Amino acid sequence: MRILVINGPNLNLLGKREPSLYGTTTFWDIENQLKKKFPEVIFEYFQSNSEGVLIDHIHQAVDGAFDGLAINPGAYAHYSYAIRDAISTLKIPVVEVHMTNVYAREEFRHHSVIAPVCKGVVAGFGAMSYLLAVQFLVEAAGKK
Repeated sequence: MRILVINGPNLNLLGKREPSLYGTTTFWDIENQLKKKFPEVIFEYFQSNSEGVLIDHIHQAVDGAFDGLAINPGAYAHYSYAIRDAISTLKIPVVEVHMTNVYAREEFRHHSVIAPVCKGVVAGFGAMSYLLAVQFLVEAAGKK
């Protein structure tokens, strides 16, 4: 089983950026937690601050190279129709991930243009949001 984990803008600063919101867990800590919890999964991790580069990585999943995608699009969730369109081409389950509860934050974060083309959204559980998303993807792949 192969799962692609994509992180959008500013997530390379996890652990340093606004620790009161995001905690001190780094992107690499999350990667290690996922590997430990799901040893049967081959993960590919990617982070970029650039929309087009994120889309290029989503395209890697078009032809069945992955069984699922967990994506934290960051602020792109609220306005990137290009990322939405890239996700909508996939035939694998996709879960949108957010570490914070976007509904308890600024009004502009309350709407995601990406969520309608995803199987679900996990938000508000810090680093555990990734674990929950991958748990769903593993179980969904097992039901094929």
